[in-house]
Amino acid sequence: QVQLVESGGGLVQAGGSLRLSCAASGRAFYAYSMGWFRQAPGKDREFVASISRNDGITNYADSVKGRFTISRANAASTVYLQMSSLKPEDTAVYYCAARLWDTTWSIQDMDYWGKGTLVTVSS
Repeated sequence: QVQLVESGGGLVQAGGSLRLSCAASGRAFYAYSMGWFRQAPGKDREFVASISRNDGITNYADSVKGRFTISRANAASTVYLQMSSLKPEDTAVYYCAARLWDTTWSIQDMDYWGKGTLVTVSS
């Protein structure tokens, strides 16, 4: 069992930056690939970014590429999402997810989820 707790959300103006954190507890954090997803009001949850468990390979949605950076600190059992050049369309609840097996980054393939943190970007 893995518990995930997100933090760092808040209100920011367009063009600003935020750093989200996701603290994991329970089983070995290093064994999980980690991802960030988001869900805007009235929309489906969507993939944002991921980082692999072994070699730290990252992957991003096209909508955030070049603006967001995912990283992990295995010693601290934490994954981060540095968000820059934020846009109003980035407004959403951001969720951290953990994946044990090398499957896909579709929602149904995630093994654990956090409860989310709200990011609001004002224009």
